[in-house]
Amino acid sequence: MSLISVVVPVYWNAESLPLLKAELETIADALPDDRFEFIFVDDGSGDGSYAVLEGLAQVDERVRVLRLSRNFGSNPAILAGLSTVTGDCAAVISADLQDPPSKIPEMVAEWRGGSQVVMAARAIRHDPMTSRFFGSAFNYLFKRFVFPDFPRHGFDFMLLDRQVVDVLVDLQEKNSYIFGQVMWVGFERSVIFYERQERQHGQSRWTTTKKIKYFVDAFSAFSYLPLRLATMMGFLMAGLGFLYTLLIVILRITNEVPVTGWASTTVVVLLAAGTQLILLGILGEYLWRVLDESRNRPPYIIRNTVNPPAEK
Repeated sequence: MSLISVVVPVYWNAESLPLLKAELETIADALPDDRFEFIFVDDGSGDGSYAVLEGLAQVDERVRVLRLSRNFGSNPAILAGLSTVTGDCAAVISADLQDPPSKIPEMVAEWRGGSQVVMAARAIRHDPMTSRFFGSAFNYLFKRFVFPDFPRHGFDFMLLDRQVVDVLVDLQEKNSYIFGQVMWVGFERSVIFYERQERQHGQSRWTTTKKIKYFVDAFSAFSYLPLRLATMMGFLMAGLGFLYTLLIVILRITNEVPVTGWASTTVVVLLAAGTQLILLGILGEYLWRVLDESRNRPPYIIRNTVNPPAEK
């Protein structure tokens, strides 16, 4: 008999939580030889999600609820849940029911077959066009420049062996991308595919600002590509500036420089200044993350726990 933990980050998901809990109960009934614990992490929701979770925990002792002190983001919320699991393996699934909990038994079977990381990758996704476009662009770049074996359409539904969970918890990185960490730590991996459903419950809080931070966090944590591009851009601008200077000198010596306005000079100055600011911004993103890591602040703070595990 195995103890299977299910970690669910929750942020403004009050409407879908009872339905998700019912599906998880169905899965537990389908695997009677295993025990389950359901760990819901309320990441500073403002819609009554915590009250719903308290109600679920009162009627089912398998439900544990972690309430964070504020909204830290989905990655820290997942890490908070993983830090408290007591199972032999842990599944991570979102609370919006776009990812099918019915895939968990198949993932458990893969784990029993020897896979320490089981990634549920999207074969098809029924999301808005803008989400599909930006998601595809991110996944393509991450696969092309960071991890060549990263699933083509990405993943955020997975099952991890206890050993992998312990490694991720020990890392305790801030401003990182936990699914990139799963790829980085290695271990035996397998992939299953599913169809990501259209969101039916609640409204997505995945804003453009959060998407940009997610993108920057992922690439700055696992790739020096932005710094390499900044260096190449600097060399390119320096080379173009040298050629332009050489051209001006030659035209001046041959008296072929007409007396004109300052338009060309203004364009060059603005282009050079804009490029320098971009390069400084890239460097600043890396430096800020180094500073944030050096402060040694925790990536999350747990405000309180409902149905905490028994002390060993």
